[in-house]
Amino acid sequence: METITLFTEKPKRPPWLKVRAPSGPNYEELRELIKDLNLHTVCQEAHCPNIGECWGHRTATFLLLGDVCTRGCRYCAIGKGKPQPLDEQEPERIAGAVAYLGLRHAVLTSVNRDDQPDGGAHIFAESIRKIRERAPECKVEVLIPDFEGNWDALKLVMDARPDVLNHNIETVPRLFRRFRPKAGYQQSLTLLRKAREMLPEVVTKSGIMVGAGETNDEVLQVMDDLRAHDVDVMTIGQYLPPDASYWPLDRYVTPEEFAFFKEEGLRRGFKHVESGPLVRSSYHAHEHVPR
Repeated sequence: METITLFTEKPKRPPWLKVRAPSGPNYEELRELIKDLNLHTVCQEAHCPNIGECWGHRTATFLLLGDVCTRGCRYCAIGKGKPQPLDEQEPERIAGAVAYLGLRHAVLTSVNRDDQPDGGAHIFAESIRKIRERAPECKVEVLIPDFEGNWDALKLVMDARPDVLNHNIETVPRLFRRFRPKAGYQQSLTLLRKAREMLPEVVTKSGIMVGAGETNDEVLQVMDDLRAHDVDVMTIGQYLPPDASYWPLDRYVTPEEFAFFKEEGLRRGFKHVESGPLVRSSYHAHEHVPR
């Protein structure tokens, strides 16, 4: 079995990964709104480096189904453990926030809720429907879990007709089972294909993090696998472990390599590729869907 070598000394963060501390009136207003409505955002829970930029533009990715995940993926900063019961009123509050902010593109994601028969899929579906009622001009992107391969749960989401269906593959096959112990690489690919079959006009999207021990050739193979399942959009960003207890950082990928990935992705037929050190799955999300 392959072993993972831990760094005895943390690599020095390169200058291209430095970002300003979040600030500004739009950021502060959005932070207060999220707090007042008792909502969660993946921007906060996952320590996203782009929170200042995105919130400054009044864009946020809402985290559904609470803020405690039932899985223990080794790369993710979101809290793990036994979650609270689902809040069935959450879709109404999400739609209210989207309407208040005047968003043109709302992104909805979630923790994994393997304790629920449908994995929380009905909350996604109802959130989409409520946003359509309150903000009909807003495009809706959902970044969903794998629902443990429950395709009836996936159908609940697709029947609500999101504009973008995103499910991140996260890493290459060789690392997948250790990176995401309760998930499956092929299952994630199948989900993306089935989403297309259920709603042919939907934009499908997936992403990976690099610098976790994969090779560049393995990244290219993931691209080929995603294109073989008719995925439209791919995001590629630098893996940044929250602290030393998470999956170890292997290396910092250079901006030149990210440019190479973008070129290769477009050459393979992706309609859009976001590739850069600070890219996350919702970064520039409004650019990934036709207006």
